[in-house]
Amino acid sequence: MSTDKLSEEEKQTLLHIARESLERGVKGEKLTQLDLESMSPLLRGQGASFVTLTIRGNLRGCIGALEPYQPLALDVREHALAAALDDPRFPPVKPEELNQVEVEVSRLTVPERLEYKNADDLLANLRPHVDGVILRDGFRRATFLPQVWDKIPDKAGFLDNLCYKMGASQDLWRQKHLEVLIYQVEEFHE
Repeated sequence: MSTDKLSEEEKQTLLHIARESLERGVKGEKLTQLDLESMSPLLRGQGASFVTLTIRGNLRGCIGALEPYQPLALDVREHALAAALDDPRFPPVKPEELNQVEVEVSRLTVPERLEYKNADDLLANLRPHVDGVILRDGFRRATFLPQVWDKIPDKAGFLDNLCYKMGASQDLWRQKHLEVLIYQVEEFHE
């Protein structure tokens, strides 16, 4: 992602795309064709996003990409649909839930490797409420968006939970040197 911030109009366009994708997908309707040519360069350009669905503040689905591989507008559309129908942690969103679901879009910067010497150094280099964190251990990987710091503000607890999400023991980050990447997000919601 470039360092250019999205305009209010671009954010509203992405939220509209996410909402329409969510509603059509849940109802089993065909998605409308996106007219990328009529969109701004930021929406047409490559971008990585996560779409988070909540009901009354509780997570209902969250799917995204860590690396850009398609136009941002298409990325948001794809992940809104996937968050509703394909998040393995939840059953698919039902049509009767649609009016309760709130949509949040997070546009990601390109992840950068965080260099650190040991577990204490890793803790010292984490920036709560600023950085999203990706942990990698071989083929396993997991990420938490920066918004997760609101629920898990303790740095060690954040890493414990991220290891657990990755399918590893919670203290793996203390036991071995993992690949750690950080990114920031531009987050907005309905």
